[in-house]
Amino acid sequence: MLIGAMPAAAAPAPETACRITDSRVNELSGLVSDGAHWYAINDGGTKVQVFVLDRKCAVQRVLSAPTDPYDVEDLARAADGTLWLSDTGDNRHQRSTVALLEMKPAGGSVVLHRLTYPDGAHDAEALLLDRAGTPYLVTKDVLGDAKVYRPTGPLASPGPTPLEQVGTLRVHSTDTPGGPVGSFGSVLVTGGATSADGTVVAVRTYTDAYLYPAPDGDVAAALRREPVRVALPNEKQGEALAFEPDGTLLSAGEGTGQPVRTIRNATSLVAAPSPTPPDGTADQPSASSSSSAENSNGVPMLPAAGIAVAVVFGGWFLLSRLRRRR
Repeated sequence: MLIGAMPAAAAPAPETACRITDSRVNELSGLVSDGAHWYAINDGGTKVQVFVLDRKCAVQRVLSAPTDPYDVEDLARAADGTLWLSDTGDNRHQRSTVALLEMKPAGGSVVLHRLTYPDGAHDAEALLLDRAGTPYLVTKDVLGDAKVYRPTGPLASPGPTPLEQVGTLRVHSTDTPGGPVGSFGSVLVTGGATSADGTVVAVRTYTDAYLYPAPDGDVAAALRREPVRVALPNEKQGEALAFEPDGTLLSAGEGTGQPVRTIRNATSLVAAPSPTPPDGTADQPSASSSSSAENSNGVPMLPAAGIAVAVVFGGWFLLSRLRRRR
């Protein structure tokens, strides 16, 4: 699936709901909503902490556990309220296992579920849950070739449970301003979210969100469809993405004083996919192996001449983040 995508002509500009000024939430990487509160996590850390925010971005309480994660990067919420922390960050590509941390909304102990990739280490910052609670990981790849994985069976504790690759996303560069490394940041997948009813799946980069129709709740199938692109301009380091129960999209990023922004009725921007013809050959976008310079909507890929420059900037950025990792 190529991500360049049709911009949502009717998408309103993001509005600032409030700003997170609590210095404890200074590396916001994951966000979810239960309709009354927002739950937020920092990346990294030496213990599990989930910050419960009110609608004015004030921290009301902290759910914590002594489990020491390696690099938590995203947060998802299951239908029963269970919080899933994605301990899947791996900038150095050196981890033999990654993990999902299961926490009840009241806090308390954490259940550890280790996972293994079938093809070596990956850095992943996006976690998606389908209606049944099956987790999907989307990797963060420096040239925009994100991979999609899910467990091969029920999660074991502590595991590990093997993962299998079920898709690939080719992310195109955009001219949306923001992010820590300019247009290079527009091809890096930094977060994900699923709507409350499971019918819309979203992933984000530092600069844009991509919304996919999932009418049957099938995440893998949704990510093979054409997404709608929603610009999230001028976020300093946008990594968090979430849906409100009413379909409002939330986005936010790292840094004390950064805003939580909203796009109301975002799920309504996503049209239902065309039905599959009787012969079973759906009209699907080009596969991720395509080498075309731009997609069907004319959105350019990262120019070949600029790849070397992008890699240099990307290497600098990733190395700067490594200083915060063990």
